[in-house]
Amino acid sequence: MDYERALTRIDSRTGKPYDVSGHFLWIGERTRQLDGAHVHFASTISNPIGVKVGPTASPEDIVEAARILNPQKIPGRLSLITRMGAAEVQEKLPSIVQKVDASGTPVVWVCDPMHGNTREAASGHKTRLFDDVIAEVEGYFEVHRELGTVPGGIHIELTGDDVTECVGGTGGVEEGDLHQRYETACDPRLNREQSLELAFLVADMLIKR
Repeated sequence: MDYERALTRIDSRTGKPYDVSGHFLWIGERTRQLDGAHVHFASTISNPIGVKVGPTASPEDIVEAARILNPQKIPGRLSLITRMGAAEVQEKLPSIVQKVDASGTPVVWVCDPMHGNTREAASGHKTRLFDDVIAEVEGYFEVHRELGTVPGGIHIELTGDDVTECVGGTGGVEEGDLHQRYETACDPRLNREQSLELAFLVADMLIKR
């Protein structure tokens, strides 16, 4: 928070405060408390803001967060980045989407199929299954299709390098391969082949929508 406050500036043309630390700022799943410092800080700046929304989120809390962060109901101001996990997306996401949509606060719905599907391999490597990533994206599209709302984007951790950090895909990365080119400094990323495969699958989902 000290870093973000230090990089907040008043725009000379509009007189509004902007945090210039990044091109898109978001509040994490673990720091989105309605009375917390992150939500308060985000409510005071004029940047577009994202909020990560996991399976423990209540529809009421997300509606209130949307009200706090976008009281003027400005389109594009707030993105809700859902990260439910493949097993829970179709159970937990609909009620949140319905309540937020009914509140009248405009939001951009984004799917993060990475963070809700992280697990530890037998080797101790932090990894994700490509099939779980696909399943969550498919569930996200299906929920929005059923509710008549707009799936606005996906948030993916990926690289163009030929790493072995996520398991699966047509490239055939197996758990036993993880040690070969595990190069991430933090979270496991889709490699070049997995990223392209996901892109084509999402294109098919958009056509079917």
